[in-house]
Amino acid sequence: MIMEKLKQCFGFIDLTTLNATDTEARGRLFAENVNRFALEYPQMPNVAAICVYPTLVAPVREVLQVNEVKIVAVGAGFPASQTFPQVMEQECSLCVEHGADEVDVVLSLHHFFAGRYDKAASIIRVIRQAIGAGTVLKVILETGALRTEENIRKAAFMAMENGADFIKTSTGKMEPAATPFAARTMCKCIAEYHEQTRRKVGFKPAGGIVTSSDALEYYNIVEEVLGAEWLNPSLFRIGASRLANHLLKDIFSQDLAFF
Repeated sequence: MIMEKLKQCFGFIDLTTLNATDTEARGRLFAENVNRFALEYPQMPNVAAICVYPTLVAPVREVLQVNEVKIVAVGAGFPASQTFPQVMEQECSLCVEHGADEVDVVLSLHHFFAGRYDKAASIIRVIRQAIGAGTVLKVILETGALRTEENIRKAAFMAMENGADFIKTSTGKMEPAATPFAARTMCKCIAEYHEQTRRKVGFKPAGGIVTSSDALEYYNIVEEVLGAEWLNPSLFRIGASRLANHLLKDIFSQDLAFF
C-alpha cells in the first residue's frame, strides 16, 4: 500500500528548477531525463510536469516527447509579483505562446497586505483571461507570509473565485514554505468551495518537500480532507526539485540520481 502511494506521489510531481543560473541547456536536460525515464521505467508513472522560468519554456517544448507531461511556467513577476499588471499579463500570455500548458503565478501580496483585495483579485482575473481557458492557472498564496488561518482562507477563496484552477502553498523562495497547517487549511477551503460551486480546484504544496515521508504527509492530508477523487495529477501536484530521486530510491531500494 505504501509503495503504491509512493508511486502515485512520483506521478504528482511538478519537477522544478527555478535557479537564477538555469540555462536553456538545463531545461533541455530536464526534458531529456523525462523522455529517458518513460523509456527505461514504463511500469512507473512519469512526473506530472516540468516547471521552469518563462525563458526555458521553448527549449523544454522542443525536447519533451512525453505527451502526458505538462510544461509549467512561473510568470507574472515571479516570485514577488512586484511589477505592473500589464507586464504580468503579457508575460503570462507569452508563456503560453511559447508552449506552456500551465502557468503558476503569485498572489499580489503587496496589495493583499495593504487591504486592496479588489486589486489583488483583479490581477488574477486579468491573467486568467490572458492565458485562456485551456491553460491551467495555479495561484501561489505564499502561506509563509500569510501565516494565519484567516489570511490563508481569504487568499484561497480570492484565488478560486477569480479563476484559479489550483491553489499552491509557496514559491519555495521564502521560509516557511509548505507546511501541513497551510495544506490542511487550503484543502478545507477547496472542499468548502466545491460544496458551494461544484467546481473542483486542485491543490499544490511546494517548497521544502524532499523526502518520501514529506510527500506522504501531504498525500494523506489531501486524501483525508478532499477524498480519493483528488488523488490524480489533474487535482493534486507536488512542487519539488529533489523529491523525485528520493522517491525512486525508496521505490527501487537503490540510488537512482535520475533527475
